[in-house]
Amino acid sequence: MTLKQLKYVVTVAETGSITEAAKQLFISQPSLTAAIKELEQEFGITIFHRSNKGIEQTPEGDEFLGYARQLLEQANLMDARYTGKVHGKQRFCVSAQHYSFAVEAFVELLKADGGDKYEFHMRETQTYDIIDDVAHRRSEIGVLYLNTFNEPVIRKTLRDHGLSFTSLYRAAPHVFLGKNSPLAKKKEIALSDLAPYPRLSYEQGNHNSFYFSEEILSTMDSDKEIIVRDRATLFNLLVGLNGYTICSGVISEELNGPHIIAKPLAVDDYMEIGYILPSDTPQSALTQKYIRFLKQALE
Repeated sequence: MTLKQLKYVVTVAETGSITEAAKQLFISQPSLTAAIKELEQEFGITIFHRSNKGIEQTPEGDEFLGYARQLLEQANLMDARYTGKVHGKQRFCVSAQHYSFAVEAFVELLKADGGDKYEFHMRETQTYDIIDDVAHRRSEIGVLYLNTFNEPVIRKTLRDHGLSFTSLYRAAPHVFLGKNSPLAKKKEIALSDLAPYPRLSYEQGNHNSFYFSEEILSTMDSDKEIIVRDRATLFNLLVGLNGYTICSGVISEELNGPHIIAKPLAVDDYMEIGYILPSDTPQSALTQKYIRFLKQALE
């Protein structure tokens, strides 16, 4: 295995084409194909399926590419540290539940370390996809929460995927509301107060289990349910319909504006917010810095 071979497979994955990758790498298609085949034979895996329609990553190729990207990033960091040379774009990816503090930390990381060329991904996505992204190295780090209800299932899923969870902050449950909601003047909100209003929650796709819900008390009955996929839609509906969602209460007014407020919820529960990482892979320099910015945002 060489760094050049790793660069070859990553370029093929990014372009989705042997032809286009060969052009970008300034080598012939047969040479590129041979280099990839040598790598596959060395590790006894198939990285790409090839057909008349093009190429597609296999599940084991998907995992291999995650490792390859990390190794290339580490090599670039060493080059930059000891020679001053930076090769190509810096790349970094975060997968997270819909937390404004995770975006705030992402913004700070970009300001501090984006440099002149970068490709950073901020994936606010479904809970199982966060785990899958980190397990297959599509993302360097994931951000999600545990509590007494979901912890046994989430921790087992993390173990099955070779991941670890590190706590950042234990939050008391809050309710997000529009600032003009009829409940906005209450100092604390009881569950009975919420009954007349629409409950908003995030869709969880094929893994739409209560255990993967982004909101606590997901088994609580509600007559009015609205399921959304993104934070902007949820916030608009909170304001427009006097809806609510149950959350950590951590919000950035700078990023999300002044129209959403958080009120304590009168329940005996908690949200243990933390990050997940591969158990057997050293953290990259960017991952370490992102964790520091997460801690700062939560302070």
